[in-house]
Amino acid sequence: MTDTIPSEVASKAPAAPPSVSQIPADKWLKVGPDAGDAEYIAAPSLTYWQDARRRLSRNIPAMLSLAFIVLLLVAAIIGPWFSRYSYFEQDLALSNIPPFFETYEVETGTGETARFFLNSGNFKVYGVGPGGEVEGLLRATKKDLINKQHRYEFGETAVLMDFKSLPARMLDAETGEVIGTSGWSWNATNWFGTDQLGRDLLVRQLYGARISLTVAFVASLVNFFIGVFYGGISGYFGGAVDSVMMRIVEIIATIPLTLYVILMMVVLQNGLLSVVVAIGTVYWVDMARIVRGQILSLKQADYVAAAQTMGASTRRILTRHLLPNTMGPILVTLTMLIPSAIFIESFMSFIGLGVTPPLASWGTLTSEAVETLRAYPYQLFFPAAAISLTMFAFNFLGDGLRDALDPRLRK
Repeated sequence: MTDTIPSEVASKAPAAPPSVSQIPADKWLKVGPDAGDAEYIAAPSLTYWQDARRRLSRNIPAMLSLAFIVLLLVAAIIGPWFSRYSYFEQDLALSNIPPFFETYEVETGTGETARFFLNSGNFKVYGVGPGGEVEGLLRATKKDLINKQHRYEFGETAVLMDFKSLPARMLDAETGEVIGTSGWSWNATNWFGTDQLGRDLLVRQLYGARISLTVAFVASLVNFFIGVFYGGISGYFGGAVDSVMMRIVEIIATIPLTLYVILMMVVLQNGLLSVVVAIGTVYWVDMARIVRGQILSLKQADYVAAAQTMGASTRRILTRHLLPNTMGPILVTLTMLIPSAIFIESFMSFIGLGVTPPLASWGTLTSEAVETLRAYPYQLFFPAAAISLTMFAFNFLGDGLRDALDPRLRK
């Protein structure tokens, strides 16, 4: 008996697969990069530092802080070269001139106009040029100390400076009427004004930036070369070596920095060198602790064990494997410690343990301005603002670097 397959069942059976020779040649072509089913790459591949730089550039406060720091460095380095004053040049006739003042204008009777301003702090009158330049101290033609009035003559016109009541005011010598001011003018001669010795505050501010930033960057270099390697060696070897090295760090950290400066002054005399040496001697302990903690967590990694198995020396493992992987926290710590060093130097100079006159730092400028705070508050404003803005800038930059160098925030 022969088995037969019904026709309806045979029609539903799958067709035999075609042979290789039956497949058209165009089906064997390589799929090009423009094919719809090709792999799509959403963004280019970035290295760790490229990604950190990209994220830092998107942090507006950090970038503004970086721009401010760069401008401050440029101004501190080349700014004094463009000034016609030096940081020690004195002119007692132009002492305590404010950066802006209210001007007076009177007709001289010859078709000309005399411009001057009254410095209420020292009861002196100064001539003012058309562009806001201070032309010099005007001498009174008559001084009535009983009535507390000084007489000034401008051609055919005479005015009186009356200081019976404060603030002092200018009066017409004939009518006794109060002369009104003609408006405010910026001091085009001394942009930041002058101090009690007639020294230009702008150039002293720039020299102060040089000293304060020099101390800060010296502390940073010491942090990098001593703190990083000290903490790296302590964390890598561990055990008894780590215990001894960390006890030394704790002993150094317990001694107040002011005592270090006083001891350095006994040996090196008072000045900038004693502050730099004192900060450089003890300021690396915080960096050493941070690096030690990072090394303790990284030395257990597989790549360190692989390097040890291949016979790499301790120096190579530290410098080529461990320390480069801690560079992010190191950079963040450096930017955070710089404003602290600036503040320490300013404080030392403020209490008289820093640079000696006539050298100027932000701390000495602040100390000198405290004596005349009530009469001339602008003398305190500029150095205090410089210290505050610089500390804010480094802190914002440190925050930006911390976020940019954190691989957990990578997108």
